[in-house]
Order: sequence, then C-alpha cells, then structure tokens
Amino acid sequence: MGKRTTITIETSSLLILSSRSTVRSWCPKCAAEEQMIAIENTGERTLEQWLSSGDLHRSQTDSGSRLICLNSLLACVQNTKKEKR
Repeated sequence: MGKRTTITIETSSLLILSSRSTVRSWCPKCAAEEQMIAIENTGERTLEQWLSSGDLHRSQTDSGSRLICLNSLLACVQNTKKEKR
C-alpha cells in the first residue's frame, strides 16, 4: 500500500483598524451610535460584496463621506470565518 499524505491549508484574514480612522456616528440599522470607518479607507472587493448584499451597514456624514458600521463589519468577518469551517 502506498503512502498517503494529507495537506491542510488554513487561511485567515487580519483586520487592523486604527482609532484615528474611525468616527462615532449613528447607524440606522443598529439604531445606535457606533464606531464607523470611511468607505474610502477600505478598497477590499469583499467589502463591496457585503455592501451590495446589505449585510454591511452604511451611513453618510453631513459632509458626504460614506461610512460603514464596524459592528456589522465584524459580524460579516465572523460569519465568513464560520462558513469556511
């Protein structure tokens, strides 16, 4: 009988947010004031998919900057990790 080799590949992602890149703003879906990050500071294709699906909460400042809710972002990341298991 021949030798059998099992290879396991695990992938993970690292999300680093600086407190300087976040603002407190009202999230209409959470119905609470939450930490938000400007969409312009991202650029990830995955974030755009989450925005399109409605899983990622978004808001806008009075000056027109688009924001995403960090609570919903963390929930999306956790759900993605669960789906990969």
